Amino acid sequence: MPIVMPPAPNKDDLAATWNFLQIGIERIMTNLKDGVDMATYMGIYTAVHNFCTSQKAVASGGGIIGGNAHRGAHLLGEDLYKNLKAYLRTHLENLYENSRGHVDEALLTYYIREWDRYTTAAKYTNHLFRYLNRHWVRREIDEGKKDVYDVYTLHLVQWREILFEKVNKNVMAAVLKMVEKQRNGETIEQSQIKSVVDSFVSLGLDETDSTKSTLDVYRFHFERPFIDATTRYYENESNQFVAENSVVEYMKKAETRLDEEKARVGLYLHQDIMTPLMKACLGVLVTGHSGLLRDEFQVLLDTDRQDDLARMYRLLARIIDGLEPLRTRFEAHVRKSGLAAVEKVATEGENMEPKTYVDALLEVHTQYQKLVDDAFGGESEFVRSLDNACKEFVNRNKVCKMGSTRSPELLAKYTDALLKKSAKSAEEADLEASLIQIMTVFKYIEDKDVFQKFYSRMLAKRLVHSSSASEDAETSMIGKLKEACGFEYTNKLQRMFQDIQISADLNSSYKDFNAKALSDDERKARVDASYHILGTGFWPLTPPQTNFIPPPDVVSTYNKFQTFYFDKHSGRKLTWLWQLCKGEMKANYIKNTKVPYTFMVSTFQMAILLLFNDSDTVTYEDAQKATALSPEWLDPSLNVFVKAKVLIPTPDNGKAEPGTSYALNYNFKSKKIKVNLNITVKSEAKQEVEDTHKTIEEDRKLLTQSAIVRIMKSRKKMKHVVLVQETISQIKSRFTPKVQDIKKSIDQLIEKEYLERLDDSDELGYLA
Repeated sequence: MPIVMPPAPNKDDLAATWNFLQIGIERIMTNLKDGVDMATYMGIYTAVHNFCTSQKAVASGGGIIGGNAHRGAHLLGEDLYKNLKAYLRTHLENLYENSRGHVDEALLTYYIREWDRYTTAAKYTNHLFRYLNRHWVRREIDEGKKDVYDVYTLHLVQWREILFEKVNKNVMAAVLKMVEKQRNGETIEQSQIKSVVDSFVSLGLDETDSTKSTLDVYRFHFERPFIDATTRYYENESNQFVAENSVVEYMKKAETRLDEEKARVGLYLHQDIMTPLMKACLGVLVTGHSGLLRDEFQVLLDTDRQDDLARMYRLLARIIDGLEPLRTRFEAHVRKSGLAAVEKVATEGENMEPKTYVDALLEVHTQYQKLVDDAFGGESEFVRSLDNACKEFVNRNKVCKMGSTRSPELLAKYTDALLKKSAKSAEEADLEASLIQIMTVFKYIEDKDVFQKFYSRMLAKRLVHSSSASEDAETSMIGKLKEACGFEYTNKLQRMFQDIQISADLNSSYKDFNAKALSDDERKARVDASYHILGTGFWPLTPPQTNFIPPPDVVSTYNKFQTFYFDKHSGRKLTWLWQLCKGEMKANYIKNTKVPYTFMVSTFQMAILLLFNDSDTVTYEDAQKATALSPEWLDPSLNVFVKAKVLIPTPDNGKAEPGTSYALNYNFKSKKIKVNLNITVKSEAKQEVEDTHKTIEEDRKLLTQSAIVRIMKSRKKMKHVVLVQETISQIKSRFTPKVQDIKKSIDQLIEKEYLERLDDSDELGYLA
């Protein structure tokens, strides 16, 4: 039945005025759905104003309350505030009594309905009592009075103190039951929990400043029990699940549960709970079972279960120090895999195929680089573990036991094979991809100076013999080395390219010079030759280690060139590198072919074959006398001719030694018109490798000594131990020096009087 408002009271009759206001407030509090007409609403608003401004307050005994008008208004404002507070207390006590008949979801429904009704009414009441808020309440707050709030806040305070304190535990218990149902897969009314959360948040009032709010009530009465209940729930569930399922299945379950809890915050919880809730869940689901997860890591690595490894990474990455044990195990696993891969392809002695070796290294790196990128998100510490492991198995494996410098040597040989012209030369794009892979292995090489030596020697040959597959690829490789090791590392390599370009221009000038200076007949009679002028300081080449008498045709040809060159560059000296010279010869003596065969030969081989222009048979002694070649160079050349059946020895199967004679094979046959006889013999290649290693050792001594001098020049005095450490630090980017070798270099510098031992025998001084 609707509440009927009495007629507006006399403004001086305060008792009647309050009775009128109470009926109006009751209507708003309990029956707002039926609405309030404008006349009633304005009547209540006016009555509040009159109550606060009445100067002739008629007490129940008929006396005047207060003689001073201002003081009277003050007392009346306080009286109205207390009457409203008392009304709210009575109203809320009735709500509490009614709530006792509800439990669980019914209690939630009741609490939310009454909360919505109460807070909506509070907004209207606050507007009706606006005059009281503007004057009496504001003045009281300004004077520092406690427990005085604007009318809307008063409603919240009363709700908290009278109803909330008595029902919050039961309400929270009902909320937790609903959440547990949802965790168990049942459907719940999520909006109810959201409404409860909003209620708890709204009740957080700053005691020092009524205009501000806090989350204290929400944190104490909602967050704390919610997180405690969550912890208990997942402790029980996880322990039971682990006992009945595999670790992989548990990880899937844990990840799902963590995602669910995160989503739950967005659906109906307050954002403030996100951090403590996820911390609690991680503590139970991940930290609590981290030992179990880590024990499974090796199994997953061995079986290459990338998805499960990624899942384990995501879980353990979310707890403090969760990944460190995994990184250690991962590094050991990669190192073990790398060593096993090399051992599988390793061969005894010097027969290791560079491509097979490098491919084995790259296969392991590629596999685990992909794992780090895909499963571990490219995390920097896992990348570091991968790098450490690769550095170990690249520099210390079964192949390297034959010599610590084998890895850079084989890598340089593989690079040479890629960059050299061949029938299987790769496309530009494939070549570039291969160079990138080479640089991947190069990054892990400790003895980078060894790679530099072998690479520069092989580059020199490619440039001299014009056997590079691609100039762009050569430039690209040098650019990559420069980026990795700096300008000094590639300075000589770049100068080698410059020399080749200058030589090309020089040959062009010489050709123009001959075109003008020689007649057509003279040009036809000449040996057609091109020349490379190489700077001694930049090319890793040495003069021939044998005497050699060039053929007369070659002598006259190079004499003319020398005259031309010295006219352009006076004061220079040319040293001819006969061991690197090569040419082509027409075999006009063979009659069984329409087109004469062309033999591609070294200059040493050319000198031997030209002897047969004057005689059908040449003895070993004749060849040795005519060419002046030492047996180390003469014998391999003759053996190549015999093997290719260009020459026939007497006696049959006769070795290259005094007493053996050689005759031309007039019945020589080959499937190719151009026959390559300029083949490097294994003994030559082995000697070249040994020579390279010797120069590496010498260069290392010089590099170590120059580093020591440089350090001492800047420091003047230094402890012996500190100097050794500083020297290692400065040159480890080129190679890893041994402490013993550094000590030897220090002793040698003392002998050369660059350094001296000071009175303190452990301290060294620099001598200018």
